[in-house]
Amino acid sequence: MQTTIETPKTSSGTPEPAPKFKKTSRRSLGDWIVLAAIVAFALAVVFPFIVILINSFKSPTDYATGSPLSLPTSIYLDGITTFWERVNFPEKVWNSFFIAGVVAVLAVVISVLNAYAIGIGRVKGRVSLILLFLLANMLPQEVLLYPLYTIFRTIGLYDNVWSVIITFVVIQSAFGTYLLSSVFGTFPKEILEAAAIDGSGRWRTLWSVVVPISWPTLGVLMVFFFIWTWNEFLIPLTFLISNANQTVPVAITALQGDRLMDVTTTSASALLGMIPTLIFFLIFQRTLTRGITAGAVK
Repeated sequence: MQTTIETPKTSSGTPEPAPKFKKTSRRSLGDWIVLAAIVAFALAVVFPFIVILINSFKSPTDYATGSPLSLPTSIYLDGITTFWERVNFPEKVWNSFFIAGVVAVLAVVISVLNAYAIGIGRVKGRVSLILLFLLANMLPQEVLLYPLYTIFRTIGLYDNVWSVIITFVVIQSAFGTYLLSSVFGTFPKEILEAAAIDGSGRWRTLWSVVVPISWPTLGVLMVFFFIWTWNEFLIPLTFLISNANQTVPVAITALQGDRLMDVTTTSASALLGMIPTLIFFLIFQRTLTRGITAGAVK
């Protein structure tokens, strides 16, 4: 004999929804400690930007009579205009944007080609090649200065933006190859076999199958390569000696003398140099989010 359990119904004859139980959660002491540590770390990261923002609109008199954290008595814009006119800031922004943009695109393309051959093509000595690219990325830039200086002087690329572009394309693509080789090494073989059955060759498989699926990761790499190249200082300082070819980080050092430094103008220059990268990051923030989310889901 079977017994049936009737669910309570409403006046209209539809079953009543199951009661919802509220989930009560209490934060433990460890959770509060972790939250406090995150807040303290965030404040430590934001604090230098706040100091720069305050001192960028402060006159030298306000800075001399007050502390670096004191608010300005009035908005002082001479520091920004002085830096803008002294270094021809739009020209420096264009140099940095051109160098970083070309490096980001070329480094991602070369990284994709190398990683496709190593991760999916399974060339001989795959592990040794990956370690070689990792070692090349770990070399300090100081070791590269004299050999690169000799090469660029010989071929006529010294004091040319392409000397910096070539250098950073090689450096960034070494890291990109190391990263993408491990990503392409776990690429689903079923998709590659299906593309081969459909008559797709290696090049078509790469550009029509592998690249579209891996685009979130490639987008993240491109954003990182752009920001890393924009912030580089030593190599552009060494190879771009003329004022017309200098980048934004190099132009900021033009305000620092041997024994005297205008703090307010230097703060204004740091603020102006930070704004383009901040705008770029905000524009491509969705690309970073999608890339990180895609990597987590995979």
